[in-house]
Amino acid sequence: MAGTAGTPGTPRVLRAMNDRAALDLLLEHGQLSRTRIGKLTGLSKPTASQLLARLEAAGLVLATGTTEGRPGPNAQLYEVNPAAGHAAGLDVTPQRILAAVADITGRTVGRHELPTPGRRTGTPVVQQVTDALDGAVKAAGLARDDIHRLVIGTPGAFDHTTGRLRYASHLPGWHSPTLLDELAAALPMPFEYENDVNLVALAEQRLGAARDHTDFVLLWNQEGLGAALVLGGRLHRGWTGGAGEVGFLPVPGTPLVRQVTKANSGGYQELAGSQAVPRLARELGIEDIPAGPYAEAAAHLVARAAESDDKPHRRLLQTYATRLATGLASLVSVLDPELVVLSGAALTSGGETLRALVQAELEELAASRPRLVVGDVREHPVLRGALESALATTRDEAFDTSR
Repeated sequence: MAGTAGTPGTPRVLRAMNDRAALDLLLEHGQLSRTRIGKLTGLSKPTASQLLARLEAAGLVLATGTTEGRPGPNAQLYEVNPAAGHAAGLDVTPQRILAAVADITGRTVGRHELPTPGRRTGTPVVQQVTDALDGAVKAAGLARDDIHRLVIGTPGAFDHTTGRLRYASHLPGWHSPTLLDELAAALPMPFEYENDVNLVALAEQRLGAARDHTDFVLLWNQEGLGAALVLGGRLHRGWTGGAGEVGFLPVPGTPLVRQVTKANSGGYQELAGSQAVPRLARELGIEDIPAGPYAEAAAHLVARAAESDDKPHRRLLQTYATRLATGLASLVSVLDPELVVLSGAALTSGGETLRALVQAELEELAASRPRLVVGDVREHPVLRGALESALATTRDEAFDTSR
């Protein structure tokens, strides 16, 4: 039977595969010459030339200059056309919505922060989302219709069985069972939602400390304590989206917390969450504890302890490391991951000093011994993960030249 245009192995599909390989190389390396693309893909010079001509005609690549300073004639350089697609991401917290727009190369071209002062605001959530998005779109010099896809990152997770946001009672206005339908009606582009810590893991997997790793745990400690689980290269979300909500985990060293969803806390959160660090510092007689949000205070105290040689600060860091390892030991015993990434300001502020202490404690408490690393994506990692998620689908759709 004769093959169709979409049958694997036909010239059209093979061309599409070569096109995508070339586009991915240009995304990874930036500007490349025809000769270099040919070498990296294994294509002949004539085939590479035809490929680039086809991609340029489709508006997916641009001729951007020539090589200089080398023997022989200068070679034409090509790069992915940044205007071939745009995606947006939102990072939602109780205090604000941070929105950004990126072009198809991943470069952020517009950003906007919308304060959302908790229960005092009378603005509906749908309007908050559209206002934040519109601010980033305007900053990018674009229109809403230019955005191909949006990913919204929130604490907790939307339960696919009920449509409600779970595990995030501290996020007012986001718990209506009709919210997702209302957002779909108000937004002109496809959108997805994802747990904020899962998005941090995605950012680390694509851009940071977990690159080339398919089985890892990311432990996040900032406003809340949570984890993301990547198994076989894919995020594991659980039946209700609650996989990784380790703040609710009962652990030794703290009273048993009951009715955890009402308390929006649990044993591990009480033992090792950001709010526990200033409390521990006071118990150890440490003075000059910063005022303000406890997440910022915790990050400041951990950073100072990592650089200090005095006994109270050393005890603070060692006790904090033991507490972190206590909860991690349960995760490691169940999942046996290859890697654990420490992320969030209350962890990254301790740098290599805190990482080494947690690693040593974990090796005492768990049978398997994954390698611990400090996360690399520090600037707005939830937002960066949201953009990376939105860009992945945007690129798939824009780069599909087999259609």
